[in-house]
Amino acid sequence: MTVQRPQNRPLAPFPVTEPRASGLLEVGDGHRIYWEDCGAPDGIPVVYVHGGPGAGCAPVHRSFFDPSVYRVILFDQRGAGRSKPYAAWNDNTTAHLVADMETLRTHLGIDQWLLFGGSWGSTLALAYGQAHPQCSLGFILRGIFLFRQREVDWFIHGMGRFFPEAAADFFGALSPEERQDPLMAYYRQLTDPDPAVHGLAARRWAGFEDACARLIPSVSPLSGVPGPDGRIEGLAIARLEAHYMAHAGFLEEGQLLRDIGRIRHLPCTIVQGRYDVICPPETAADLHRAWPESRLVMVPDAGHSALEPGIRAELMQALQDFATGVRGVG
Repeated sequence: MTVQRPQNRPLAPFPVTEPRASGLLEVGDGHRIYWEDCGAPDGIPVVYVHGGPGAGCAPVHRSFFDPSVYRVILFDQRGAGRSKPYAAWNDNTTAHLVADMETLRTHLGIDQWLLFGGSWGSTLALAYGQAHPQCSLGFILRGIFLFRQREVDWFIHGMGRFFPEAAADFFGALSPEERQDPLMAYYRQLTDPDPAVHGLAARRWAGFEDACARLIPSVSPLSGVPGPDGRIEGLAIARLEAHYMAHAGFLEEGQLLRDIGRIRHLPCTIVQGRYDVICPPETAADLHRAWPESRLVMVPDAGHSALEPGIRAELMQALQDFATGVRGVG
């Protein structure tokens, strides 16, 4: 079923509550992932799977969830956010992240949880669910990215058709030879040990993506220089996105659609912005076609960001609908 609602925004964000518990969990290979546990201790467990890879979680992400209904688990994937080491790409693959999620679930004593993720978060949520369907309650997904080669090619070569000014900055820093394979050129720069090299590359990569992320683009450029804590703004998302794209997401081509039968019995709502330039709607339509039991909600006045009003409202509505189905709440 595909739904396109009228432009009605009845749901307001919930207050940003403080975590009841948080910590750093050892997951091997020198990585420790940051996690936090929010909301109702006996609520419906839900895990927030952030985008990127490398984007990390922020306090605002707690505001999607009714803290009286949901037990909300947020975590920063390897190399992202408050996880350590920052922006590390060693031993960082989809299989590692799926295993980390399972380690975290077991550590927190959760039997099953709802998967809530957007963009790369939808990729990882699907990969986790297909690996561990018995641990999954269902899916609420946004801005679908399945890591097929054509989706990577669109990110590198297609988005700039809509945002040529941002593309000019993205490609303008590359030599004519590097422009023959801009992904690998950026990957080399982003993994260069010199902060002057990888910092500038991070600014250009993350700035390109950020410029394309909303119906009304952001006008706040990334600095690409170290902050007070020594971290370079945008480095984790730029470096890890390039790392994953250079390795086809560490997935087989079409894998997530091929293995959809492992989770088709579970409920799924897909929220998609009509004008999402980073993850165009055709990918959400492909997932819905492969998973006809899912519900596809097309937001008519939104791009990619989960924080755009229409996207946020539909994600919150999907959470309310799920809770109603599970507990009769709402």
